[in-house]
Amino acid sequence: MSWQARALIGLMRGTLKPASSLLMRHPLALAGAAQLGRLARLVQVPQPAHVSIVPAAFSDCGGEWVRGGQGLDEDKALLYFHGGGYFSCSPRTHRSITWRLSVTARRPVLALDYRQGPVYRLADSLADALDAYDCLLRRGHAPEDIIVAGDSAGGHLTLAALLAMRDRGLPLPAAAICLSPWADLTDIPRRANRWQDPLLPASRVRWLARRWTSGLDPRDPLVSPVHGDFTGLPPLMIVTGSTEVLRDEARRVAERARRDGVLVRYEEWRRMPHVFPILADVLPEARLAFRHMARFLAAVGAGPAAAMDDTAAA
Repeated sequence: MSWQARALIGLMRGTLKPASSLLMRHPLALAGAAQLGRLARLVQVPQPAHVSIVPAAFSDCGGEWVRGGQGLDEDKALLYFHGGGYFSCSPRTHRSITWRLSVTARRPVLALDYRQGPVYRLADSLADALDAYDCLLRRGHAPEDIIVAGDSAGGHLTLAALLAMRDRGLPLPAAAICLSPWADLTDIPRRANRWQDPLLPASRVRWLARRWTSGLDPRDPLVSPVHGDFTGLPPLMIVTGSTEVLRDEARRVAERARRDGVLVRYEEWRRMPHVFPILADVLPEARLAFRHMARFLAAVGAGPAAAMDDTAAA
């Protein structure tokens, strides 16, 4: 474990985790966070010189095309869903992931600015995800040239979108990557890592799940993908930290997908915080994780015989 990770985890435990406990406690706080997120989109954040950002528009939402340099394969695409608990963040906040994924996958990344709560519902976010995927197909991208990825709530959206695509008879993408996916929105107490997680308070994650599933069947696979049948889905890579409160549901997705015949690469990184690849500017472990993703995608591109079905700890 790097000294950078030790220092950052200590900082998170003393600042971000208490802030999360206060934020995810009242609907007004969520609405306020969503408004702050909209204002933050007006702030211009410097990007590396080789990165280009181009706005994209869809029927009900927007997004941006992110290119991490020259010489990318424009016939291919990676569709990315950012995290943020379905109430905060945007493609802008996750550019440190999306431009690196563009470099890793050697293709443009379409980062979707899908609709979120508290104004919109999970079904609206899923509709936006499917609309963006359909847009890529209509633009002429072959399904085997598309990768889908997301982190946290975006990992949930990735899994739900894959299940919905299959059930609707849509051609499936070549592979999917989930970073610290939030996969179980049933009303379960999260006892594992509730004290070790330096960022997410387990009780507040449970509170947020109750809010987003109000009026829904929380065991519906499109609401809690961990309860889905993954038969027929493309190769899947799951990356999580060993001390996350969401770790066990990531494990359960990997186990269930394997049982349903899906090729799975599951990586559990020792003591890494939630969605640690977003910290690649400061964490050497995060930069290494992108190299692991590159190997996974290279194996997928080489065909089923080379695709990895493995569990790794780092």
